[in-house]
Amino acid sequence: MTEATAAPELSSKAQGIVQAVESLTVLELAALVKALETKFGVTAAVPMAAGPAAGGTGGGAAAAAAGEKATVEVVLADVGANKIPVIKEIRAGTNHGLKEAKDLVDSAPKPIKAGVPKDEAATIKQKLEAVGAKVELK
Repeated sequence: MTEATAAPELSSKAQGIVQAVESLTVLELAALVKALETKFGVTAAVPMAAGPAAGGTGGGAAAAAAGEKATVEVVLADVGANKIPVIKEIRAGTNHGLKEAKDLVDSAPKPIKAGVPKDEAATIKQKLEAVGAKVELK
């Protein structure tokens, strides 16, 4: 209900934008979001690693005390022969769109995701290796 009360406070120009967005299809809206992210160098995605990192502070301290890193970086080392399934898995394991995933695959070796908990990184690695890619955890 807070969105309904915030709408009258918008300028007429901003209200026109809201009405235009309301008329878009889901695919058109997704394309618009990607275009805005590219144009302004931002992301509309909610950081998924923030929740577990905040909740697992004690575990992270214990891992650091043991000499292990609590989070790792997933790096695509080699795409392999099947580029399309690798792109699909990167899109599924990250918040990347099709273009970003394709660009990442084309520029391998390249980091896919950073600050990932070890178990999530292992899952991403396993899925990518299942479609023929080579992945490193750093």
